[in-house]
Amino acid sequence: MISNSSSSLHRTWLHNVFPSFHGADVQKSFLSHIWKEFRRKGIEPYIHDDTVRGEVIGPELQKTIQGSKIALVLLSKRYASSPWCLDELTEIMKCKKNLGQTVMAIFYEVDPTDVKKQAGDFGKVFRQTCEGKTTEVIGEWSQALTEVATIAGYHSINWATEAEMIEDIATDVSNKLINSTPSRDIDDFVGMEAHMEKLKQLLCLESDEVRMIGIWGPPGIGKSTIVRCLFNQLFESNNKFQQSVFLDNVRATYAIPFCSGHYAAKMDNLQQNFMSQITNHKNIQSPHLKAQEDKVKDKKVLVVLDDVDQSLHLEAIAKETGWFGPGSRIIVTTQDPNLLKAHGINDIYKVGFPEEKELKEIFCMYAFGQRFPKDGFENLVWEIIHLAGKLPLALRVIGSYLRGMCMQQWQKALPTLRSRLDGKIESVLMFSYDALCEEHKYLFLFLTSLFPYGKIEKIEDFLPKKTFSNFRQGIEVLVEKSLISIVFGSLEIDSLLIQLGREIVRRKYGSKPSIRKPGKRQFLHDERDICEVLSDDTAGSSNVIGIKLTLSSMTEDEEFYISERAFERMSNLQFLTIGGDCSRLHFPPSLNSISRNLISLNWDQYPMTCLPSNFYPQSLISLTMTGSKLEKLWDKNKKLKNLKIMNLSSKSLKELPDLSTATNLEDLRLGGCSSLVKLTDLSAVTNLEILILDDCSSLVELPSLENATNLKTLSLKSCSSLVELPSSIGKAINLKDLTLDGCSNLIELPSSVGSLDELLMLFMNGCSKLKVLPININMKSLTELHLRNCSVLETFPEISTNIKKLHLTRTAIEEVPLGVRSWSRLEELHMSYCENLKDSPHALDSITDLHLTDTSIKELGPWVEGFSRLRRLLLNGSQKLESLPQLPDSLLFLDAENCVSLERLDCSFRNPEMSLNFYKCFKLNQEARDVILQASNRPVAVLPGGEVPAYFSHRATGSSVTVKLDERSLDKSLRFKACIMLVEKVHNAPPYSSYSMYVSFKVMDKQNGLIVPCPPGHLHIPCAATFIGHLYTFDLEVDVTSNELCFELTVYSNEWEVKECGVLQLS
Repeated sequence: MISNSSSSLHRTWLHNVFPSFHGADVQKSFLSHIWKEFRRKGIEPYIHDDTVRGEVIGPELQKTIQGSKIALVLLSKRYASSPWCLDELTEIMKCKKNLGQTVMAIFYEVDPTDVKKQAGDFGKVFRQTCEGKTTEVIGEWSQALTEVATIAGYHSINWATEAEMIEDIATDVSNKLINSTPSRDIDDFVGMEAHMEKLKQLLCLESDEVRMIGIWGPPGIGKSTIVRCLFNQLFESNNKFQQSVFLDNVRATYAIPFCSGHYAAKMDNLQQNFMSQITNHKNIQSPHLKAQEDKVKDKKVLVVLDDVDQSLHLEAIAKETGWFGPGSRIIVTTQDPNLLKAHGINDIYKVGFPEEKELKEIFCMYAFGQRFPKDGFENLVWEIIHLAGKLPLALRVIGSYLRGMCMQQWQKALPTLRSRLDGKIESVLMFSYDALCEEHKYLFLFLTSLFPYGKIEKIEDFLPKKTFSNFRQGIEVLVEKSLISIVFGSLEIDSLLIQLGREIVRRKYGSKPSIRKPGKRQFLHDERDICEVLSDDTAGSSNVIGIKLTLSSMTEDEEFYISERAFERMSNLQFLTIGGDCSRLHFPPSLNSISRNLISLNWDQYPMTCLPSNFYPQSLISLTMTGSKLEKLWDKNKKLKNLKIMNLSSKSLKELPDLSTATNLEDLRLGGCSSLVKLTDLSAVTNLEILILDDCSSLVELPSLENATNLKTLSLKSCSSLVELPSSIGKAINLKDLTLDGCSNLIELPSSVGSLDELLMLFMNGCSKLKVLPININMKSLTELHLRNCSVLETFPEISTNIKKLHLTRTAIEEVPLGVRSWSRLEELHMSYCENLKDSPHALDSITDLHLTDTSIKELGPWVEGFSRLRRLLLNGSQKLESLPQLPDSLLFLDAENCVSLERLDCSFRNPEMSLNFYKCFKLNQEARDVILQASNRPVAVLPGGEVPAYFSHRATGSSVTVKLDERSLDKSLRFKACIMLVEKVHNAPPYSSYSMYVSFKVMDKQNGLIVPCPPGHLHIPCAATFIGHLYTFDLEVDVTSNELCFELTVYSNEWEVKECGVLQLS
């Protein structure tokens, strides 16, 4: 499956966004806020230093512009004063024309007409810059300005605030990046239109049920291309998915070792990545995961899981349809149809081999850039297709190899093709590999062996610079030969090509037992080969550069005894990864040595208390040793000048090494190090961006953060021994996310936190000894502050006037200051009910969520009606509450679940958008039940009841009921109220399960059998452990076309079904 666009056919986008701007105008204000919003949405722009620009842009910057998916041109008053900016713009407009680059224009305090005509103040600046320049240069600049000004861009005068404009820009960029393969190009993909038509039939997009479908076929058939095109079409369509996510290469990225007790970490990583993408919040940490999930369950989402090979992947993301809102679609691609069936996915699309006509078009697109052969090549094309087989991947690789060759070169290549290509995919791929030069062959083997996926910039960090001095050029060659792909700066290699690379390495020193010499290979993957090499003291292994051992498939009777000299002969070992089920690997008490050339050491469940005494980590970039028995790393100080990543999450770890030489360390993770009492000095670690110390329950204090100016994420969740934060935390001026949840001994925050101008989110839930927050500070960027269950906190937190979400439930705060009226961005204020609030009119105008946490209260004061912005009233578990007064009309959700003493409702419910939950309120009197039944509610209302009441004039057993109307009701839109009662389908369901369900309603004209419009077609039923003994009511609006209608009311559930139903005509 390939595109017909020659400009984008082999386009390698190395960056998401390239910005062009004049720093003096925008860098410290508008631009910095754009970067902040980009980062919040997970967008990584190319950042260059505007202050060190020269007179002309160099070849490296030209490549950067050409390798960027989107160019963002920020035109300001003095943009045209910079020849550099004008040269950038000229190059950008060329890329737009020749490479299909997306260009977005922002007109910041400048008129687009002045830019187009080079008039006004903008024109004066431009003419000054043109002095002394050649006519040719001036013409190119002028043309570029004229062209960019015609783009429908963002003009700052059209937005009330910069914040709104920036949010719109970031959302637009995010949407353009997600839509990586524009659907307008779908017609250019060979055979794609037929796939799209069949898949959309399978998806039943008009239905509001949650549907999971599978796509399966052999490797190389084009499953990933098909599902990517489908995703983009659905994303651009009018199906109105509220959120979407595409998780590619799931099998390789989240490989789960067989029988490993540590697979949970992989699943957490998968879930966190999923939630980060679907909510546009980057780097969601595990303490916030459940809160994010709650935001998704009621939304219509589009989810793609590409290349899944284990059921645990599906259970982690899409265990059941109830996890997603009505109309959601979950699409899974795999090579194993049984995996789909085992998960209950029965709607499966098999990707078959293309027809001969399509095979010809696929090959020709890669060989000629068009769907048909050039004159004279017809017979050659058919012969090569016959030799190469029917897999699109094979045709793509061979077509890419032959592209640009003349007929004589094709004819010269044919003898080799005939001898090598026998229809087997491996032979096809080997032919293309053999055509590479030695340098590019080695790069291909290196990538497939050690880095088959990941960000190009990150991979480049790990590669030996001497060996791969022309890394970027090599990447371009491999892309051109279709041996690898680059998608938004990330490397992707087809699974067949990964297998090819590893098989080439394996065969170099034999795969037959008689000639096998695995120790002479440069890369080792096969677990038996690795265990054999590690067990044999005499095996020559100085050639080994990389070992990747993931123990998964050894039979139970296989055991290996690793020698203490296992790594002694591996003097060139640079990459070592050990993980999986190591229960049948027997290690000695200690190892003699590990290679001093190690660049990456990733060893899960390391079985010893210390690394070898002679370990030399000077070359080390990444050190990851989770779940180990390590108590310390080493005794003496070691040079760590190259170290960037350190993850030592282990209960046994008691001390950290000296990090005074780790000046390039960016990511330090010590989660779960419950024996760690003290951190080492971090003053020299000036490049640290992420510091995770979750569940370090013995940690008493933090070191100075005086030099942590680059720190962005600091998480101290459940550091229960931590009493205070260092005052130097105020020096972490770029900190964006601070998590202190569960720091139960933390008493206060230092006033220096007021210097954290970049902080976006502060989580302090469960800080049960927190008494006060600093005063007289204003954290300019803070948008979310979470202080739930800070039970002794008495003073309202006035630490930022820009907060959007403030959670104060189960605190001792009983007053809201008058100044909160000036918090113009406040969207949510969650507080616990208390009588003091009635004396604060400004509180009644601010609180959006009110929780009754005092379970001894018997009634709410009538002043509650005065809350003008109240959206949610949570009374769950208030077992002594006996009555409710009149509630505010703004209320959207009332949760009175388990209010077992509630009898009276001295109120009416006037907001038709209000959802009512009176689950287990069995003491409600009949008058109260009538109030609920007669309320006009579009969402579902829940109340106790053993049968559908006579109030509903049309009742029936089962899920459908017929309503007869008089002739005067025809051709009108009428309102009805429906009621259902549920019964269990399966009686052996787990007694403590919690279910989330939806009720679906369909109205049919009995006379002609047509479906009558009745939006939205479904409603959410609140979660409950059991639904027995309750009624569920809701309002419907129906376009009536006949005098006899059939209402079908069903629930999406494997355990429940409708026992009785009823309908009442309201108007």
